[in-house]
Amino acid sequence: MIPAVAYRQKLTSGVTILRYDTKQPGIASISKTSGEAIPAANVPADLYPAEAFQETIRLTAGMPYTKRGGVVLKKKKVEACLPDPKDETPEEAAEEVVVDSAEYEKLVRAYTDKSGKFSYDLIGKDFIRFAHASRTVRQMAAEKAAIKKMRNYVVVNKIRKVVGNSRLTEAQALKMGDLLDETNPKSLYKPLDAELRKMSASDKQKK
Repeated sequence: MIPAVAYRQKLTSGVTILRYDTKQPGIASISKTSGEAIPAANVPADLYPAEAFQETIRLTAGMPYTKRGGVVLKKKKVEACLPDPKDETPEEAAEEVVVDSAEYEKLVRAYTDKSGKFSYDLIGKDFIRFAHASRTVRQMAAEKAAIKKMRNYVVVNKIRKVVGNSRLTEAQALKMGDLLDETNPKSLYKPLDAELRKMSASDKQKK
C-alpha cells in the first residue's frame, strides 16, 4: 500500500496515481488486448510498481475517464513519517499542484525512443538546438543574462511547442521539466547550462 490517490485519465485510456510523498505522478495506459497497465517510459518502478497500477485499474473499474487540468493534493497525515502540512512554506505548498497529466504524457511520448525508453539525451539535445535557433536566447546571451533565466526561457517555450499548448503557464512547464530532471540519474539541465555559458562567452569574445 502506498500513500496516494488515483483516477482514470483520458489519455489513451489510462490511469494516473498521485503520491502524497513525491511530485512525480505515476501514469500508465491500459492495454486494449490484455487489460494490463503499461507505465509511461519514465515512471520510477520503485515509486509506482506494476502491482499499484493493476490495483488502480481494479478499483477504478467502471468509472468514467476524465480529462482534468491541474490536480491539487491536500496533504494529510497518511503516515507518521510524512511532514505536517502546517509546517510547509507557501513555496512548498505550491509544489503540491500536479500539472495536467495529459500534457505531461505528451511530453514523455515525444521523447520516448524506439525501444520504449525515455531519452534524456534526446530532450537535452532538443533544448540546446532550440537555444541556438532562438533569437531571444541569443539576445539574452549578448546581454549576459543569468544562466537560469536563459534556461527557463528555453525549457518553457520548447515544452509549450512540443505539447502543442501555448497557454501552458511558465510554472506548469517548469514543473514538467523539474519532474523529468528528478528522475534523471545525471542532470537534465547540466548540458544545456554548459551550452548557454558557451554562448554567453562567445558573444563576449565577439565584443
